[in-house]
Amino acid sequence: QDEATGEVHDYSRRRGVVQSEILAPPGAPAWATDRAQLWNAVERAERRDDAQLAREIQLSLPSELTAEQRAELLREFVQREFVSLGMVADYSIHAPERVTFADLEKNPDQHYIVADDGSMHNGNWHAHILLTLRDIGPSGFGKKNRSWNDRKLLAHWREAWADAQNAALARHGHHARVDHRSHAERGIEDEPQIHLGKAATAMERRGERTDRGDINRAIKARNAARRESAERIADLERQISEARA
Repeated sequence: QDEATGEVHDYSRRRGVVQSEILAPPGAPAWATDRAQLWNAVERAERRDDAQLAREIQLSLPSELTAEQRAELLREFVQREFVSLGMVADYSIHAPERVTFADLEKNPDQHYIVADDGSMHNGNWHAHILLTLRDIGPSGFGKKNRSWNDRKLLAHWREAWADAQNAALARHGHHARVDHRSHAERGIEDEPQIHLGKAATAMERRGERTDRGDINRAIKARNAARRESAERIADLERQISEARA
């Protein structure tokens, strides 16, 4: 319940959330791990109408891992990288959306994974993490901690998450690896696609074209043409080298 408005937010019917937990640093009051009390306290600590209440971080989770392994990986990362700095972290793990044969007929390029029970999904295991912005002690929230806004810290989190995933994948016998760097940083000339979002993804699955879907289709076409040109150039260079020899 929102104490300021009296409005009740009921998420009990939301599908796809497989695990939720709140982690608080040592010395935080007991109410910090109660969702309603926590976020009402966050709002009471702010005086400005346009105040930022929290920081949200979204993380992709490796589909190669089991549910227990993903939960362990995420919990250890959240504890080490956020809670140890003094933040309260409210996180949820979301399951990927199911894919049907009808979906594949409408969108044959769609990526999917076959689960152990024979069902298909898009592999998009992910987590949403809400982080508090103020120092917290036994008496509640104090001042906002501006050091948590440092861009260098964000860069560190990106690299640390990639390292944590790769360590977990290796530990559990998987050869797959992730890389937090951009295409440009990795020397990949492919143009990255844009994020579709939930609404556009649902429309595309129903066979309805969207502006974002069209943008990604154009990007795919340009990447394919770029790779084809590079292959032709490499082939010509090889032929010239052989002819000179």
